[in-house]
Amino acid sequence: MSKQIKKIVLAYSGGLDTSIIIPWLKENYDNPEIIAVSGDVGQGTELDGLEEKAIATGASKLYICDLKEKFITDYVYPTMQAGAKYEGDYLLGTSFARPIIAKAIVDIAKAEGADAICHGCTGQGNDQVRFELTIKAFAPEMKIIAPWRIWDIKSREEEIEYAEAHNIPLKINRETNYSKDKNLWHLSHEGLDLEDPANEPMYDKEGFLEMGVSPFMAPDKPTYVTISFEKGIPVAIDGEKLRPVAMLEKLNKLGGENGIGLADIVENRLVGMKSRGVYETPGGTILYRAHEVLETLCLDRDTSHYKALVAQQFGELVYFGKWFTPLREALTAFVDKTQENVTGDVKLKLYKGNIINAGTTSKYSLYNPEFATFDEDDVYDQKDSAGFINLFGLPLTVKALMDKKNGEAK
Repeated sequence: MSKQIKKIVLAYSGGLDTSIIIPWLKENYDNPEIIAVSGDVGQGTELDGLEEKAIATGASKLYICDLKEKFITDYVYPTMQAGAKYEGDYLLGTSFARPIIAKAIVDIAKAEGADAICHGCTGQGNDQVRFELTIKAFAPEMKIIAPWRIWDIKSREEEIEYAEAHNIPLKINRETNYSKDKNLWHLSHEGLDLEDPANEPMYDKEGFLEMGVSPFMAPDKPTYVTISFEKGIPVAIDGEKLRPVAMLEKLNKLGGENGIGLADIVENRLVGMKSRGVYETPGGTILYRAHEVLETLCLDRDTSHYKALVAQQFGELVYFGKWFTPLREALTAFVDKTQENVTGDVKLKLYKGNIINAGTTSKYSLYNPEFATFDEDDVYDQKDSAGFINLFGLPLTVKALMDKKNGEAK
């Protein structure tokens, strides 16, 4: 290993992986200075005591970058406005958190004059790609160290043994060693019994769910919530104007209490294998639903249908770590245009894991009851539809006449 590396900036969460990486780097790179960096995207209490722990295990300092509001406004909201999901169900909670964290790490690495950036992502996962694509976008000459691709440790069990041997305190044990990722948007659970898709997630087990309750434990009475949007951005709940962080925190509370936003997914990782995860996204699930409902009123048919194609492409770009790419920026520009009239109020009923539409209004609504009514009206002549159908079906008519002429009629 290179002896020229004197200063390393480490993406530091204080979890199992990064906790043992600091002493490992010290041992294997001739005792370099380690600067730990944590991006605060809403991990909450996971950041408690982080500086003390980082320094105790060998770091010279710890930066904690408050990224919460920027995370929501610049990453979460654009993705939600696009309607982007990965493989239909995953609301991209880990995916769009990685680029903003990696960008903050690059900025500090440059300011500190670091020789390398280190991350604790495994060689089997998606996060290594998301971190490294961001690093390449902003610091293409920077050396990247990924211990999971080069060290002798082969499992989380061996990581725990390494930590115990080096007297590194851990918040987990062998029985509760789920691999988790938490931020303002979601909490993911992977590993242990979840690695077998035949096993039902233990939603009702104490300590498993952290952002809410199982739908079976939710109240018997529904909760109503009204979300106001301006140009596709949520701005108020039940008439109360809220900043982005407070907005999501309140929706997380409402959604969590009503068992909203649980997803049990087997997804196709970028690197090729399938993986199984359980996701808690209570507030995000409510926001996606409310935004989708409002768009049914405010977007014309052609834009709505084309935007659905964009949503799938956008979701893949985010999942694959391609946030800082020309295509993602171009798609965001398209989505921004579609949101100009996505303004209005959406009322939803939350009940035992379900989100039920309860009324939508918008001054930009394209829904016109005078045209849609089944009652008598003066604005739509039903006889006009005959000519439309004749023209719309002309290719079928021509094909049928040709088949009949050639004796090939059905």
